[in-house]
Amino acid sequence: MKTKILKTEQEYNAACERVYELIHSSEQAIEPNSPKGEELELLSLLVEKYEQEHHRMDTPDPIEAIKFRMEQMNLKQQDIAPLFGGKTRVSEVLNGKRALTLKMITLLNRYLGIPLESLISGNKKIKLEAENKEELMKISSIQEYLKGSRAAMI
Repeated sequence: MKTKILKTEQEYNAACERVYELIHSSEQAIEPNSPKGEELELLSLLVEKYEQEHHRMDTPDPIEAIKFRMEQMNLKQQDIAPLFGGKTRVSEVLNGKRALTLKMITLLNRYLGIPLESLISGNKKIKLEAENKEELMKISSIQEYLKGSRAAMI
């Protein structure tokens, strides 16, 4: 396969197939500086770039991120209650009755390793009122920043 920037889904699929072939081509690990290792590294970077541009995944809802991490770590609500300030509060947060605080977000990141992006940017409930958004969009530097950003859609 000729290695080049991936521009189509067909090229992306071919690159993925080649990565799979390389990984499964032998029982021994591929040496990083070998020809196969170099090809695998380059293809992996190209596939990752294509996926970021064409298959971008939104950050999960913060509550779903917490529940997913709890499942991964085999934790119960009572186990993580100290991070929320008590059993009642953790229940309220996980049931959507109480918002996460900055302290909770920080502690969830520090003690459970949940990415900050998952805890803050995934919250679709936080919106800017229409009149305030109009006011902001009058500012050219903000317009420029949001032009290519997904935040402009929010």
